[in-house]
Amino acid sequence: MPWNPEIYNKFKNIRYQPFYDLADFIEPVSGMKAIDLGCGTGEQTAILADKFAEANFLGVDSSAEMLEQSKSLETDNLHFRKATTEETLKSGEKWDLIFSNAALQWSNNHETLFTELIKLVNPKGQFAVQMPVQPENKLNIILAELVDEEPFKSYLKGYKRDSPVLSIDEYAQILFDGGLEDLKIQQKVYPIIANDHETLYNFISGSALIPYIERLDGDEKALFINTYKKRIALHFPKLPAIYSFKRLLLYGREG
Repeated sequence: MPWNPEIYNKFKNIRYQPFYDLADFIEPVSGMKAIDLGCGTGEQTAILADKFAEANFLGVDSSAEMLEQSKSLETDNLHFRKATTEETLKSGEKWDLIFSNAALQWSNNHETLFTELIKLVNPKGQFAVQMPVQPENKLNIILAELVDEEPFKSYLKGYKRDSPVLSIDEYAQILFDGGLEDLKIQQKVYPIIANDHETLYNFISGSALIPYIERLDGDEKALFINTYKKRIALHFPKLPAIYSFKRLLLYGREG
């Protein structure tokens, strides 16, 4: 799936606050072997490597476009690798810190995924994950409804990516069953204030909209985008608009 770092980074400040909130949960450990799953451009991984200077960080991402920007960030304690989360999981390599900010929502079957990831945390190691609550966020809901309608269902040949994100209770159970302690589990709203509807469209166009747009061309693509923008305007009739963007922050330490 091709990512556009320029579009994604238009909302860098909005996307960074939950990253900082998640990073604040982490306790520094000398010599900590850490991985950042879905590191994107590597900028946030570099912040972590600087914040925890005695740790060794590996950032992994499946997007060559994103990783292209990470080359200049490598240091003695920070390196990058092109790989999917699933490939990293299959390697069986263990870590003192597994970190992931706004990435695991792109992986399927979270009950199995999180259970297996937790098994890769070393004793006394830490697990820290942040994701958008896609099933509850309005722009995602509007999108999910649109792709089920004609003519877009036919344009997309029935393709629909249902969110794998579970409920906060389900994640709490998975972390607990995995033996994690010192649990910090939060759902938090990070409001986006938009002066126009285009801002709301641009926010989702850099993430959840991508797998649909890449399957459309020409007039079909134009109609889909135009219709989606109209739906956004319909659901946010007042401007400036507040978009109550919900995120999950999950943290635990292996006993």
